[in-house]
Amino acid sequence: MVPFTIPGHKQKANKLDAGLGVVVDRDTPLYGGLDEIKLTHGTLKRAEHLAAHLWGADYARFSTGGSTHANQAIILALGQPGQKIAVSRTAHRSVLSALVLADLQPIWMTPDIDEATGFPMGIGLAEVQRALLQEPIAILLTEPGYLGTMSDLRPLIEAAHAQSVPVIIDAAWGGHFGFAPGIPQHCLQLGADALITSIHKALPGYSASALLLAQGKYLNLARVEQSFETTHTTSPAGAPLASIDATRALLAQRGEELLTRLLANVNAFKARVQSHFDIPIFLSTSDFPVGRFDPVKIVLRANQLGTSGVLIENELIKFGIRVEMADFDTMVFLATLADDVDDFDLLGDRLIPILKRLQSTPRQSATALSWSVVPLVGTSMRSAYFANTEMVAADKAVGRISADLIAPYPPGVAVVAPGEVLTEQILEGLATAKAAGVRIAYATDSTLAAYRVIL
Repeated sequence: MVPFTIPGHKQKANKLDAGLGVVVDRDTPLYGGLDEIKLTHGTLKRAEHLAAHLWGADYARFSTGGSTHANQAIILALGQPGQKIAVSRTAHRSVLSALVLADLQPIWMTPDIDEATGFPMGIGLAEVQRALLQEPIAILLTEPGYLGTMSDLRPLIEAAHAQSVPVIIDAAWGGHFGFAPGIPQHCLQLGADALITSIHKALPGYSASALLLAQGKYLNLARVEQSFETTHTTSPAGAPLASIDATRALLAQRGEELLTRLLANVNAFKARVQSHFDIPIFLSTSDFPVGRFDPVKIVLRANQLGTSGVLIENELIKFGIRVEMADFDTMVFLATLADDVDDFDLLGDRLIPILKRLQSTPRQSATALSWSVVPLVGTSMRSAYFANTEMVAADKAVGRISADLIAPYPPGVAVVAPGEVLTEQILEGLATAKAAGVRIAYATDSTLAAYRVIL
């Protein structure tokens, strides 16, 4: 084809610059590439229909804007401005941003905290029942959480449906669920009304590719479609879309085989590393009730070794090994279908000597700031977002209302949201996390010397 259409690189940018060509010339567009500019062949729609069938949904859309876009689309499709929505406090930043856009008021639900580990266990039935008394238009949960733990979803869904309230699951980290024995079911199999998942996190898709799946009993699918189109780019990249379809096909044809292999490799890796230490150093399915932990999640408890996750991370970087997350007490290694035995062997070869060298006296895990803050609301998020603001020094900020969403990243879970009061716990906790080497995201002043607050 000789394209006189977008994209402007025409798949021949190498003629302009070799390095640029390496980056962009394999970018196949949807319009005038995978399909005609008028979408004559319905390629994308047919692919989305196949995904809906595989996950057992009434509706599916592919996004090139990540789970962030899918979360915002589904939230904008709910209710009217000013209404309430029950939201897990462990929600991703994108959910909070969507609440501002839609002018919905959150009913925060606090996760149960496991006493032994200090990690969030998911939302309990009592929290959902408390929220339902306030007549929310929907329940929005993050399942699994960043550390692989999850709620007991079925009774939560049943409680919501008893009041005709839809349940939406941000399953960004659970795209592999539901396709093999030993792996938890995905939330649609448990009766949820919408599933949002990333295809580039636990699955081998292109960066920023995501999938939105929905059922029509309690959701208006026409409005979901309207919201999806309103918030999506009008020039979606073809490669990420194609990667979603290819990942769908991979799960349909070989999902059970590949996930079974991954689970075996993860278990063998954990057992190998654990054999060098007398105290348990990894989170395990045995630490939680049945079905409440993602068995392929590798979470190292650095506190059990008396060292810091950030120190371990720095040592691994010297060998060219990057980890998903590290803070003072914890490390997360993301294992996916793309990892093989050699990858796990290499990681073990490098990790074991580092852990032995850094090992010291075990210490109690502190509940991370992201899971422990109980928000004190001063004004609505939307009001704070549009308010006049000023910068104040950190030592003058206690009691002021934040104009920023501030979160350690990863996982991107808000410690404070716009409209919430900055407390001594929040300010001291953020300063401590930053001093320990954790990235603090989204604050206007990334040094935390000053905070943006509303006037």
